[in-house]
Amino acid sequence: HKCGQPPGAAAETKRYQRDVGDGGEGTMDALVNAQRGTFHEVEVTGPLRERVNARFGVIGEGRIAVVELAEASGLALVDRTKRDPARCTTYGTGELIRAAMDCGCKDTIICLGGSATVDGGAGIAQALGARFFDASGDLIEQPLCGGLLKHVSRVDRRAMILPSSLVAACDVTIPLCGPGGAAAEFGPQKGAAPAQVIELDRGLRHLAMIVGGDATAPGTGSAGGAGFGLMSLWGARLERGIEIILDAVRFDDRCRGADLVLTGEGRLDSQSLHGKACMGVARRAAALGVPTIAIVGSIGEGAADCLDQAKGASLRGFVSLADRFGVERAMREPAALIEAVAREMLESRLQQGA
Repeated sequence: HKCGQPPGAAAETKRYQRDVGDGGEGTMDALVNAQRGTFHEVEVTGPLRERVNARFGVIGEGRIAVVELAEASGLALVDRTKRDPARCTTYGTGELIRAAMDCGCKDTIICLGGSATVDGGAGIAQALGARFFDASGDLIEQPLCGGLLKHVSRVDRRAMILPSSLVAACDVTIPLCGPGGAAAEFGPQKGAAPAQVIELDRGLRHLAMIVGGDATAPGTGSAGGAGFGLMSLWGARLERGIEIILDAVRFDDRCRGADLVLTGEGRLDSQSLHGKACMGVARRAAALGVPTIAIVGSIGEGAADCLDQAKGASLRGFVSLADRFGVERAMREPAALIEAVAREMLESRLQQGA
């Protein structure tokens, strides 16, 4: 493994401690940097069974591994022309967990989100020693993917190697199956055609029937159903990723006494209400009596619901860079535009205070 170094300069540490994540991409960096941990890199199996380099973090004096599913099984690793959740596997994420255990880590926090997969976490289980058999009683040797779940007839977990404790940091609260489940909600953005969404959902239902467990629990649909697999096959505890990170970066201490919290995400829409960082920040700030405004790349269907307190929203307002400056400019220079909007808001706040 290539061992990284903890953030050195105080200024860098302070900057990193302001980063947050909700369980998806970037959560591992936010958590490891906030805890002044280290990073390790290892070669594992990618979503389409290619070899990729992926990292895991180590915190808690070497006792706790932080694994991000997107590192080994993420959508960003698959070319847009090849995206197909029926063929993608989480096997490499299981290899990351195993590599962390080989380094001496006893406990694991796995950040779910940004996956290319809808395999119910079966690939992770295989990499950790679970054996899946088909209806003929033959061992399924290739890494499991969404399209193969329907062939599983039995699971042997006796040889599985597991960490002492496993916490799954979820970026959404959706269930495993159904109209609001893993396949229906996120299958299309991973490349699934309408007919494939139906088949993927059937595969997840079939896996749930074989494995057992509560497929309706919030978060079981995270990362293409990996939340379900982690909970049902290993007894993982599912937690909101944003809450884990906000605690790690001492958000409440930073927020107390503030006049305004600024946060944001790439796209604000109906999915934002289901555990995403933007709304998680707003809820925590609201509990401390501080209003939150989001600066987002764009808005989609359901964005207005993020302002509706009757639907559990705590956001006071949002600014869409695409609406304000145009899509092309918003994508070309987001950092500068975010800074400009933030400055306007703070100046306006100061003038109101005066």
